[in-house]
Amino acid sequence: MIKLGINIDHVATLRQQRKETEPDVCEAARIALASGADSITVHLREDRRHIQDADVEALCEFVPRLNLEMSIAPEIVSIADRLRPKHICLVPEKREELTTEGGLDVVGMIDRITEVVQTLQSEDTEVSLFIDPDKAQLDAAKASGAQAIELHTGDYANYDQEPVKQMAELQRLHEAALYAHSLGLVVNAGHGLKYHNTDPIVALPHMNELNIGHSIICRSVFVGLSEAVKEMAVIVKAS
Repeated sequence: MIKLGINIDHVATLRQQRKETEPDVCEAARIALASGADSITVHLREDRRHIQDADVEALCEFVPRLNLEMSIAPEIVSIADRLRPKHICLVPEKREELTTEGGLDVVGMIDRITEVVQTLQSEDTEVSLFIDPDKAQLDAAKASGAQAIELHTGDYANYDQEPVKQMAELQRLHEAALYAHSLGLVVNAGHGLKYHNTDPIVALPHMNELNIGHSIICRSVFVGLSEAVKEMAVIVKAS
């Protein structure tokens, strides 16, 4: 059965709008886990626009499978090395972006990424790389020593109104999942997934876990977080 990871960054986004203490990201994590989530994902950005250092520390205390998304900036690597969450996903990061745009260029930064993987990966911490469905990037991910990859599904999701392009992107993801598995990499996926477009990603070969956030937090405004997570869990765990 495919696992469901819930990204709660945007709970913190709402809190940070007024620099208050609510909504509480730890309470959001507890509700998500009780409602069918298998893991909790947070992105500790360099600009700290939503998740804060204290959030990660608090979540590490009680979340069994915390997935920390992070850049390869030395400061963030140092924090991750100290906290040692169960999972770490290295992602690209630009200050001006609204959200992560595209996959990590492992080919172009292989030396630095390999260094970070070697620093953070251990028996207790799995390191994943967030990458586009590209064979060269997958080869580089394997060469870096990472145990897992997370396929960037953002382009697939962005083609919702262009079915021909969306099917072509889905085929790229299908081929990438097969190739990654052949390399011995754990295959995860995420970014831009919503209730209406997740089924085809669930059907991809060798899929281990999907990480979904924004659409679930949006849905929770109307039905509550517990129900929003349950609805997505039905989709993801139907396999």
